[in-house]
Amino acid sequence: MDQGTWRGQCLLSPCLRSPQQPDLNWENPAVREDCIDMINWWLDRGLGGFRIDAIMNLKKRIEYGVFPADGPDGLVYIGSWILNQPGIETWLKEIDDKTFRPHNALTVAEADVPPSQLAKYIGPDGYFRMVFDFSYTDIDVPATGEWFKQHHWTVTELREKIFSTEERTQQVGWGARYLENHDQPRSVNKYLPAEAEDRRSGTLLATLFMMLHGTPFIYQGQEIGMSNIPLTSVDQYEDVATHDQYRRAVASGLSPAEALHWMVQRSRDNSRTPMQWDDSANAGFTTAGVTPWFPVNPNYTTVNVAAERADAGSVLHYYRKLIALRRTKGPWREAVVHGTFVPVDTAAVSPDLIVFQRVRARSVLVAINFSAEAHVLPLAESAGAYTPILANVPEAVVSPSPQPPAVSAKDVGPASANAAARLVLPPYAAVVLGKDRVSRETNE
Repeated sequence: MDQGTWRGQCLLSPCLRSPQQPDLNWENPAVREDCIDMINWWLDRGLGGFRIDAIMNLKKRIEYGVFPADGPDGLVYIGSWILNQPGIETWLKEIDDKTFRPHNALTVAEADVPPSQLAKYIGPDGYFRMVFDFSYTDIDVPATGEWFKQHHWTVTELREKIFSTEERTQQVGWGARYLENHDQPRSVNKYLPAEAEDRRSGTLLATLFMMLHGTPFIYQGQEIGMSNIPLTSVDQYEDVATHDQYRRAVASGLSPAEALHWMVQRSRDNSRTPMQWDDSANAGFTTAGVTPWFPVNPNYTTVNVAAERADAGSVLHYYRKLIALRRTKGPWREAVVHGTFVPVDTAAVSPDLIVFQRVRARSVLVAINFSAEAHVLPLAESAGAYTPILANVPEAVVSPSPQPPAVSAKDVGPASANAAARLVLPPYAAVVLGKDRVSRETNE
């Protein structure tokens, strides 16, 4: 098997099952005890918990022989041999029972859990406290993972994935949400078109991501809107998976230029460029005259921490406002952190909207416009019932409406005699509104 098909290292990587080293696998009781002792060694010293990488690869189905190709590049997809193998639950429970649970440790697992088994993983007796949500991470590529076979996803598809995951997760436990990590390109490039790749894209995605139910994980550079790096040769990439994907793309019939285009869009090295601290040499990541391990993104002269600290309207300051909603005691904190996730049906308005509520004693309404067109979202109560909390563009306003609501009352609140409010959403707008009173339909 090509090494490029394997991704990452996990906490228990010395214990991964290996046919070449039959004594070094989790089925060996001595190996299990050694790994458990190693975890407890750290926890006994006060470590609060672990982010556990690639844990679902702990158990593998070992196959021998020659297998028919299932891709145009002549290779075989191995995902079905290394993920979610029968019996892995026994091992995960043993780890939790002997390490994490006795220490009351926080665990967040890189585990793509089938929906039907989610309660086993993050429920009251789950193996972990949280698992990352992968439901829309690779929405732009097929299930077999070829970066060069782009899936032309829609906002409707993204919305459905987010809504189903949020509703399912809150029923059984606590979620772990993210947009970027070391295995993904930058989110401003993946989820929005080039025309919106500016402050609007960073703040739009920040609003969506930070207002979901669960714990948000912010990756370095995401908080200032760092973007993909434009490279001109595959030789400039360090990531082994990128080189593997490039070879597969060419083998499938793409020209070298076409293959490189998709590497620029999807390479994991996009998220591994040096952090952009300021506009000095090497973006302040290292001193002038020292060559960093990977090229600095050319836009560091304008996209950097120092510049955004000085700009009250920057992506960085917007993230700080969103974090303050979660951390600072205030009227909306309980709804933002612990509120029930309630989807809002906006099909009658536009397929490019993602709108939902977070409901507690008070509620917040989150409205996201993923399109280059302005949209008007009818609301069920008078304009005075809503308190503007945050918006990424000043043109987004709540105002009286001359027309009755087009969205049903059960979705956004109780209808009333003066139901005459509307929310104007400019292109790529993200808005958070608060409401003191919660209706019976949405108060759970």
